[in-house]
Amino acid sequence: MEKIKITNQSATGLSWLAGWLFTVGFLKLAFWKGALALILWPYYIGVYVSSLARAQP
Repeated sequence: MEKIKITNQSATGLSWLAGWLFTVGFLKLAFWKGALALILWPYYIGVYVSSLARAQP
């Protein structure tokens, strides 16, 4: 029986949170706009990164 090793990558979540907080603070968003950014920000980052991946030869 093989062993399964589970690792927790908390640095990724913390960097996402730091980026989101920076974005909300930099744009000086109100509470509800900041809450909406919590949902929309990862989507637009994902679209941008996926377009970079497709552009690679």
